[in-house]
Amino acid sequence: MFLFYPPKGVPLFFDKCVWVGEGMVQYINVTCVIYPVRGHLSHILFLVIAALFSCRMVCAQERKIQNRPFLDDRVWHYGFLVGLNVQDMWLANNGTYSIADNGTPETWYADVPEYIPGFSVGILGEIKATERVSFRLIPTMHFGDRKVVFREQYSGRTQEQFVKSTLLSFPIDMKISGLRYNNYRPYFVTGLAPTADITVKKGHELLIKKGDLFFEVGMGVDLYYPFFKMIPELKFCFGLNDILVRNRTDLKDESMLKYSNSLQKVNSRMIVLTLYFE
Repeated sequence: MFLFYPPKGVPLFFDKCVWVGEGMVQYINVTCVIYPVRGHLSHILFLVIAALFSCRMVCAQERKIQNRPFLDDRVWHYGFLVGLNVQDMWLANNGTYSIADNGTPETWYADVPEYIPGFSVGILGEIKATERVSFRLIPTMHFGDRKVVFREQYSGRTQEQFVKSTLLSFPIDMKISGLRYNNYRPYFVTGLAPTADITVKKGHELLIKKGDLFFEVGMGVDLYYPFFKMIPELKFCFGLNDILVRNRTDLKDESMLKYSNSLQKVNSRMIVLTLYFE
């Protein structure tokens, strides 16, 4: 029991937190013992505040029956995944100017003005290392599209290109899990993902390399159901390699070189929202 001394003549007693019943209901019982006071504003204000706290504060933390309580004891885990992705590119413009056919100078800048949702599908293989740490191999295919807009600085002319990509990715991730509470278990994940774009098309304004390496970081939560485990996960992927192709031997029209020459560096980015099922 704690004793708190308010203004003179008005002691206030607080009971400790008490566990009640099987549901582990925690409450705080606040009891006020008031002595007579005479016309002191601070005493009156204190009595009003004390009366407000004279109720029981209930904080329920009920334990529920765990679904599949021994599932995490397995060494190997298998499953499949479906999800949505948004592919992006970080474009570093260099401000290089070129000469147009009419002899006027041009300076082109590129940007990705909007995001187009794509689709992801793959399989999951996971091996348990410790109670909190496991390693994953997740062969995945990402189907997506990126809209690149080139804009000329002086005239305002624009040129658009849709870069369609089918990414074949092999993420190797480390999963760090928290403690399981009832049928939930949050986790953090990070790793590297060698990736190949198997649908690169030549002859356009921008040409990207087929191979890339992504650094991945994300979070998710294991949801345990009676017959399966579902895992929603949000992951952010950052391309580590410069995927811009500068030697454009594929172009028949040399005037299109101005688009590639206006860029200094191109990196891939991607956000993936995934549902795993085990």
